[in-house]
Amino acid sequence: MTKFDLKSLKLEDYPLKTFDKVRFSDTDKHRHAKNAAFATFCETGRTYILFNPNISIAAEGCTFVIANINLNLISEINWPGKVDIGTGIIKINNSSVHLGQSLFQNGKLCGTSETVLVHVTGSPAKSLPIPDASKEILSQYLLKSE
Repeated sequence: MTKFDLKSLKLEDYPLKTFDKVRFSDTDKHRHAKNAAFATFCETGRTYILFNPNISIAAEGCTFVIANINLNLISEINWPGKVDIGTGIIKINNSSVHLGQSLFQNGKLCGTSETVLVHVTGSPAKSLPIPDASKEILSQYLLKSE
């Protein structure tokens, strides 16, 4: 899906950097983050781009939904602690956005994710083109190819 090797990227390579707290409820009996917590940490990163309350990306009456997510668990995330999240856009299509993300704890790569989100409206959901003005905003978050 991508020409990026997300495992080779560092946090500073991402145009958007944020973090999340590892909650005790995120963990198993060994204090390791559960698989679902990895997905939640990725959600934290992508919402800062797609659902920023200060900048409207989706067209009026539209939203973004996940069409595909590929989550790679590389190393344990432990509690207590913090997870640093790098998020960038791999590709912007007519009605979809491909995101790349990496999760780090204490500087160590713990997981990567590639997610395809589709711009939709209505019920049942129907894809619609992403407005040009939104594509311009999204392009600020494009990952730089190697």
